[in-house]
Amino acid sequence: MNGHSLPPMNHIDITVLQQLHRWRAQGLHAVLATVVRTWGSSPRPIGAMMALCENGQTVGSVSGGCIEDDLLQRYTRLGEQMDHARGWAQPPRRVTYGVTADEAHRFGLPCGGTLELVLEFDPDAGALQQLMEQLLSGALVRRSVNLITGATTLGRADTPQALEIDDQALHNVLGPGYRMLLIGAGTLTEYLATMAIFNGFVVTICDPRQEYMDSLQIQGVQRSALMPDDAVTAFRPDLRSCVIALSHDPKLDDLALLEAMQGPAFYVGAIGSHRNAHSRRERMQEHFGVSPDTLARLHSPAGLSIGSKTPAEIAVSIMAQVIAHKNGSLGTNA
Repeated sequence: MNGHSLPPMNHIDITVLQQLHRWRAQGLHAVLATVVRTWGSSPRPIGAMMALCENGQTVGSVSGGCIEDDLLQRYTRLGEQMDHARGWAQPPRRVTYGVTADEAHRFGLPCGGTLELVLEFDPDAGALQQLMEQLLSGALVRRSVNLITGATTLGRADTPQALEIDDQALHNVLGPGYRMLLIGAGTLTEYLATMAIFNGFVVTICDPRQEYMDSLQIQGVQRSALMPDDAVTAFRPDLRSCVIALSHDPKLDDLALLEAMQGPAFYVGAIGSHRNAHSRRERMQEHFGVSPDTLARLHSPAGLSIGSKTPAEIAVSIMAQVIAHKNGSLGTNA
């Protein structure tokens, strides 16, 4: 049995919890399924989640699809009805798929693959909202589920931890999600923010210039009118966050970069020509005493070298470089 690795929480998990919260806030019945154990080969890792709604909608995945279909048939109006004695108000269930070769074949599991799920029925909407608020703020959250009563508790965690389960409780450390702070509002910012959202990032756009912020057309982002260095401090960069300066104004970009380079963000970048990038590094060394080692963290000009010319193409090059560093690959500056 495996389960000792610590895979990062990805945007799929965030999406599952967000959609689950929306369903429950609307008063719809729903089930949260979490992979808690695997034996042999498994299509999804421990901690993977999916949610299904009484109306037949699903989000996330716990297998290649066949297990999802079985869960749909069992726990929505599309298939067998819920236990009439208890309805949706029942404690969590532990279910196992793929115990026999026939079951593994039926559910599309790899040869020898077996997985165990915990099913939570009608998770509390208030607790889900609190969980999402903490995750989107960049916190590590330890979510504990009483397997006897279904009650959940939330607590802060200092470090990522493997999922734990026994006869009494399930403990799962979640988050933080990936976050992006963009300095400077404009067309390029809108393109990059849109791509980041599609890739599961929670995006904050900072610009103290009100006229620039008023011109933003994008939805689904957080906005900050703080001065850039204060915005970086309030953003609290962590190992799953990135900070990118896009304003073309050194008075704004440099403030943010000086603060961001001191923290643990996995990517710090700034747009501009090679000449401007060289001038920025000289300026930071001469006037602010920034060390060469610290400046080596700065990706400037930001983005992969793909010959990009338009704001949309530049956004593609920057997003590709951010993803490369997020995934532990190498991205060459443009």
